[in-house]
Amino acid sequence: MTLDDPLIGALLDGRYRVDQRIAVGGMATVYRGTDTRLDRVLALKVMHPSLAGDAEFTARFIREAKAVARLTHPNVVNVFDQGADPRGVFLAMEYVPGRTLRDLLRDRGALSVRAALDIVEPVLAALGAAHRADLVHRDVKPENVLITDGGLVKVADFGLVRLLSGADTGVTTSTASGSLLGTVSYLAPEQISRQGPTDQRVDVYAAGILLYEMLTGVKPHTGDNPAQVLYLHLNEDVPPPSLVAPAVGPELDAIVAAATARDPQARPWDAVELLAALQRARRALTPDQLDAEPPASTRPTPRYSPGEVTSVIGPPVEPTSVLEVPPDLLPPVRPPVDEPSVARRRARQPRRQLPRKPLIWTAVAAVLLTVVGAVTYTLSSAVYATVPAVLGQSRAQATATLDRSGLNAVFTEQFSETVETGQVISTDPAVGQEVRKSDAVKVVLSRGPERIAVPELAGKPLEAARKALADARLTPGAVSEVFNDSVARGSVVSSSPAVGGQVAVNSPVALVVSKGMVPVPNVVGLGKDEATKALTDAGFKVQTSGINLFGTGKVATQTPAAGQPSPQGTTVTIGFNLF
Repeated sequence: MTLDDPLIGALLDGRYRVDQRIAVGGMATVYRGTDTRLDRVLALKVMHPSLAGDAEFTARFIREAKAVARLTHPNVVNVFDQGADPRGVFLAMEYVPGRTLRDLLRDRGALSVRAALDIVEPVLAALGAAHRADLVHRDVKPENVLITDGGLVKVADFGLVRLLSGADTGVTTSTASGSLLGTVSYLAPEQISRQGPTDQRVDVYAAGILLYEMLTGVKPHTGDNPAQVLYLHLNEDVPPPSLVAPAVGPELDAIVAAATARDPQARPWDAVELLAALQRARRALTPDQLDAEPPASTRPTPRYSPGEVTSVIGPPVEPTSVLEVPPDLLPPVRPPVDEPSVARRRARQPRRQLPRKPLIWTAVAAVLLTVVGAVTYTLSSAVYATVPAVLGQSRAQATATLDRSGLNAVFTEQFSETVETGQVISTDPAVGQEVRKSDAVKVVLSRGPERIAVPELAGKPLEAARKALADARLTPGAVSEVFNDSVARGSVVSSSPAVGGQVAVNSPVALVVSKGMVPVPNVVGLGKDEATKALTDAGFKVQTSGINLFGTGKVATQTPAAGQPSPQGTTVTIGFNLF
């Protein structure tokens, strides 16, 4: 029991108080503790006293701390400190309140495609960061995937970490008889057979098994004993997950097959390549495919929100252990052969055989388990990216900028009065917001100012002309009237701008409307000069009849008669009295 643990209440290295035991592994015990100097809750991983006297095991334990300390990634459990105390060698690590993926699978049975990808993508991001730092985890499994109370996915327990360069370049097996460290369900064939290098592709293999298990709720290889499972890893391909979960599309079947290929040469080179392939596959899936419930699901996969699912974390279902490989499963040991160099592969130092001391190969880190928590699925920086500033850029520039952030773009166009043709007007989500990398960013490009041609309006009644302008997305402007003998009264004579003129949307268009023919002015009783001026001002021609001897006579008659509508230019004849 916890109360019997002599370390409870102890102060390690004068700084770290041991508060509660979380989990016990074969080589170390994990406690929840407090950094009394910073008043911070953390996890303390303390090596068992029986192993602390072995210098090489202690060196491996310290090497784990140094290896993980090289990683700065939101999806990796951080190591804060390493120290030694008369009561044990220890690591001070990030405390992760939440639960393990194993607990979630025990609770749910199987996950929807969306939920599975939401978990495996951050896992691959963490492994990818390790691989690019020349580190191989070598113990990827659900027990070592933690989901925090805030929903962040983290990879824990680098106890079997291997450096791809430098001192720790040994193979997985620890003895000539075939003992090896690891978890039987997730071991790559080359870890079992010693027929190839145990490089980053063993993590790719284990991640493929992990994805299969999340999609189907079962492990691809099972047996009555570890030897049977090891035999299947060596001799049987992982079946397509769609055989168990029909909603899983061929894209994911192909990715699982590639990640779990028995030949490591056929797998993605590292977790970064596998992550890129999964994100491409996600973009090809429909919402129905992403959210379909797998047959093995014990209850519908929720759209997670904080506090939705809680449980007490139980012991790991399948702990890391020392496995004895039956001799008949092992092919003859061949000396390692360097692979041909490829442009994308970095040069590796020659492999060398490490001393075969059993205690070295029985070293394994404890599974870092956590306490009661709530599950939410929010994605890490591997799955989310911030939309970069692309406003005002060309299509090619915006594509390159988004690509550097791991984002894809879908382009559309719209008119703009302020943004130059071909440049970015806006994005959805907006610049500075976070977006899932598997979702495309909608980018709007400018088509330049929108211009509309003034339609033909002459001859149309005023109301019809106004409707035609509204249909063309223009605004009827001021209306003026003129007499016109060729256009019916109330109909449009002309517009300004004229027909065909290019104007902005909603621009006003002035209309000139016909008042029809001109009524003849009444000039009877006026003198000649006065009558002539009145008629010409109205647009008529003047002709006189009769004799006006002294020029003082008044108009006695006019033809056409006063008030009669007549076309402008018509001749009006006026007659005078003699005196």
